[in-house]
Amino acid sequence: MIVLSESIEQIEQSASANENKLMTEAAQLLGCKVYYIPRDFERCGNAENALWYIPEYAIETAGIWVGYIPELERYEAIYQAALAKGIKLLNTPLEHRIALEFDLFYPHLKGLTPESVIITSTNECIQAGELLGYPVFIKGAVQSRKQQGWESCVANNQEELIRLTEWLLKLKYSSRSKVIVRKLVKLRHQRLAPNGFPMGREFRCFIYNQQILKYGYYWDGQDNLSQLSKHEEKQVLSLAILAAERLRVPYIAIDIGQLESGEWIVIETADAQFAGVCQIPALELWNKLKDISSYS
Repeated sequence: MIVLSESIEQIEQSASANENKLMTEAAQLLGCKVYYIPRDFERCGNAENALWYIPEYAIETAGIWVGYIPELERYEAIYQAALAKGIKLLNTPLEHRIALEFDLFYPHLKGLTPESVIITSTNECIQAGELLGYPVFIKGAVQSRKQQGWESCVANNQEELIRLTEWLLKLKYSSRSKVIVRKLVKLRHQRLAPNGFPMGREFRCFIYNQQILKYGYYWDGQDNLSQLSKHEEKQVLSLAILAAERLRVPYIAIDIGQLESGEWIVIETADAQFAGVCQIPALELWNKLKDISSYS
């Protein structure tokens, strides 16, 4: 397994930077070959220059990118440059988009996830609000803003929906010019994050070719809801696999949450290359990933 890592020593100290470092070190400990790549093309100019020192592999070899969620154009460029070196990232650019962009994966997951409307302008807010009813959950096509708290994700009326939509559309990295308005559901929870966001009972599943590699509780810290009974575990993993079968993305992370009613739903999906490992030990996940060819 080849690893393209953006964990180059830098001043930034963030959760994402720390996780990239953790994942890179775990891959090295288990014998994966790691090549470091810059976070952007500011100095090197293009993807070919970013990968210039990587040797060409005579036999096509599987690769994983450890880093920050890239702009689509950057993913496409790195994917093609790596392929020219004989390194094939687990997800093609299209598969990367399907896993990451809500408007692309949602049609495959209808019935498994809350009803949602995709909008591209504030002009569409009235219709979205009327269709779903308030309050609604709102997020970008790629990421929500839950780090900023509940009020950054929930609109209680048309005025708030227009304001949040306008804000999200300016955040190209999170929205990719699309905003997702979702029917608000109540997840079972016992804790609130420091910013007031409910820490719903949610599990992240890492899946390769419709097979569970590892899964773990989404939130950090101690939580009585983090333990699953055998029956619950079967429900969570079966739903995650069903979603993966519908999406047909090779390497994907799928978040499964429990409603207050007890029902399990799909929260969202992601390209697993850029998904946080949550409470999954990095070494245990890489122990599954390092021999990925055996799952093909």
